[in-house]
Amino acid sequence: MQKVNYGNWVPEKMLVLYWIISVLFGVLFTAGCVFAWKFPVVLFTGILFFLMLASALYMQLCHHIFSFTGGKLMAKVHDYLLEKMEWDGSGTLIDIGCGSGAVTIKCAKKYPAARITGIDYWGKTWNYAKEQCERNAEAEGVKDRISFIKGDAAVLPFPVGTFDAAVSNFVFHEVMSQSDKRLVVREALRVVKKGGRFAFHDLFEHKELYGDMHEFVEELRTEGYTEIAYEPHTEKLAVIPDVVKAPWMLSGLGLLYGRK
Repeated sequence: MQKVNYGNWVPEKMLVLYWIISVLFGVLFTAGCVFAWKFPVVLFTGILFFLMLASALYMQLCHHIFSFTGGKLMAKVHDYLLEKMEWDGSGTLIDIGCGSGAVTIKCAKKYPAARITGIDYWGKTWNYAKEQCERNAEAEGVKDRISFIKGDAAVLPFPVGTFDAAVSNFVFHEVMSQSDKRLVVREALRVVKKGGRFAFHDLFEHKELYGDMHEFVEELRTEGYTEIAYEPHTEKLAVIPDVVKAPWMLSGLGLLYGRK
């Protein structure tokens, strides 16, 4: 039986790197103690070793918390995202920045009458690939209702109003081809039909990326969006443990959702 592999928000390569660096500093610190190196050198390598060891342990803990087989936080966040969309599942849906296909496949299982499209650039930064998405969809028994395509979230290869619903989770800030992240959001909204549903989760509270989100929401309202809501600081959700709310992990999150 084929196993699913949805990856992790703490990539395996990053985790391995943390442990390798920790071991290297540990070896240096041990060598300094054994061979009686000068005290400042031993102290310096010792501090680096314990800092890297603490970092590696922290990242290992976060990896477990996020994991679909561990703390299952990624799955819980995805569930919350789809709850906010309030879609009836009739028609077509696009998952923008589908990664390993986790949200795409969850949509296919939640909305059995829908046709789903997952799009991603699948760059080298993350350990995700189109083939991985297709294997996961096959393992979950929904491959026949999902299409995975390669594309840029800043320039989606679809006409205006193609989809009945759109979702995206922690993707827009990663789009390197467009520095104005509000334009990435607008591009996602462009492909949603009038009256269609959408739910986007990202680092919306980072003003250097999005400016004032409440101001942005008002702009969209004046442009005719029938329903639009913004939930700031979703890292405060009860399902998210305090240990992963560090500035370099989950902070400044927000959820934009509604009907076009």
